[in-house]
Amino acid sequence: MAEPHDLTALEQAAAIARGELTSAELVAHHLTRVDALGDTVGAFVTVTPERALDAARAADAVPAERRGPLHGVPTAIKDLTLTAGVRTTFGSAAFVDFVPPVDADVVRLMTAAGLVSLGKTTTSELGCSLYSEGLVAPPARNPWDLAYTAGGSSGGAAAAVATGLVPVAQGSDGGGSLRIPAALCGLVGYKPSRGLVSGGPLGFGAFGLPTNGPIGRTVADVAALLDAMAVPVPGEPYLPPPRPAGGYLGVARRADPGRLRVGRFTAPMLADEPVHPECVAAVDRAAALLTTAGHEVVEIDPPLGPATWPLFETVWYALALAPVPPAREAQLLPLTRFLRERGAALGAGALLTTLGELQAQVRLGARRTAGYDLLLCPTLSAPQAPVGWFTADGDPAADFDRQRRFSPYCAIFNVTGDPSVSVPVGRTAAGLPVGVLLSGRYGDDARLVAAAAQLEHCSDGWDRHPAIWRGVDSANVNGSGLGRSAA
Repeated sequence: MAEPHDLTALEQAAAIARGELTSAELVAHHLTRVDALGDTVGAFVTVTPERALDAARAADAVPAERRGPLHGVPTAIKDLTLTAGVRTTFGSAAFVDFVPPVDADVVRLMTAAGLVSLGKTTTSELGCSLYSEGLVAPPARNPWDLAYTAGGSSGGAAAAVATGLVPVAQGSDGGGSLRIPAALCGLVGYKPSRGLVSGGPLGFGAFGLPTNGPIGRTVADVAALLDAMAVPVPGEPYLPPPRPAGGYLGVARRADPGRLRVGRFTAPMLADEPVHPECVAAVDRAAALLTTAGHEVVEIDPPLGPATWPLFETVWYALALAPVPPAREAQLLPLTRFLRERGAALGAGALLTTLGELQAQVRLGARRTAGYDLLLCPTLSAPQAPVGWFTADGDPAADFDRQRRFSPYCAIFNVTGDPSVSVPVGRTAAGLPVGVLLSGRYGDDARLVAAAAQLEHCSDGWDRHPAIWRGVDSANVNGSGLGRSAA
């Protein structure tokens, strides 16, 4: 028999709506799993069981006519994201005791949609790296094979969803931080168009690179969470694209993007790096599925190349300069200190020149790919990386370069602001997930969501689970038929 965590996020909400489960029962079920498996996969920095159960009981008391598609469903918030009254460490020992007085807009909007957070998920320190291995929590590990990283900076979110600790989670993506963990852990990680999801109420927009977004097991679940997040907020620096009729969930359920012209490439954009054959094979499979669905797939050159890297690198140095109390600088990890030292050495003129050159490159790339509705490429240059692999040399400069070579695709779409999603189309010979990247035109999130949903259907679905998924026995819930059979 199915257990509650076997259900998708939308199925869990439907079970609540039918009276088969309560939100409080669902939350208690998932908290049991977090207690048993959370540290094993390094999913959480902070778990808030009492707060979650109180919120679930409040959700159960909301009248049916005021409930949205994910009402009462368990979720989690990335530890980079401000959450009022809950310890938020930004993945750093320098902030181990920090408790924000305000919610980020995305947290407020998810709460308003009836989602119930179980706590804060593991992230890299200040979001600076594509792995989540810090000092405030166990490293985020890939549930498919615990020897491998779950990625970063939304690594804990991916580990939590792929282990069945929550069905969907909030993350953020400044250079691939949702899509990289999704690719590693066999999930759907969605980076929205710039401006679609608020980054407020604090911060300066970070040159438009980072954005909040959803991660989940299915495109429909991710689209439903995107609907909850994508509510216009006054004062944001970027104009949000218009919302499609019926929302992104409606688009995902229709799964009809129209006939598309898809530009396919496998050459890396930020590094001259060989691409693993299993990553190329995943792109080949996605291209074949899209062709079978009636789309035109054309081999093209990448919109941008390795010459873009020094520009992105400079901006990344600047972004590492988040405020840190001077007395706590020494508690930062070597990579973070390395990035901040480089950032502190930048002059205002150099940074402005870099931003101007970067925008010129964006214009060139947009013109090169103007005839295509979507772009298809690998998410990463290799399928997986072991925990500790990036830091093995003890040299932060080598660590940073190794990250660039491992992920030479994702960050380009942070630079352009285009929507981009990693979907788990491939598998390695050992059965580990391999993601591919679909990216759309700026503001055309609806078409990208529809195409990802169509690809999911054409591939016969990809909601598959690692062995650890069955690592916790659970009792039947409410005698509803959900849960393990007594036999």
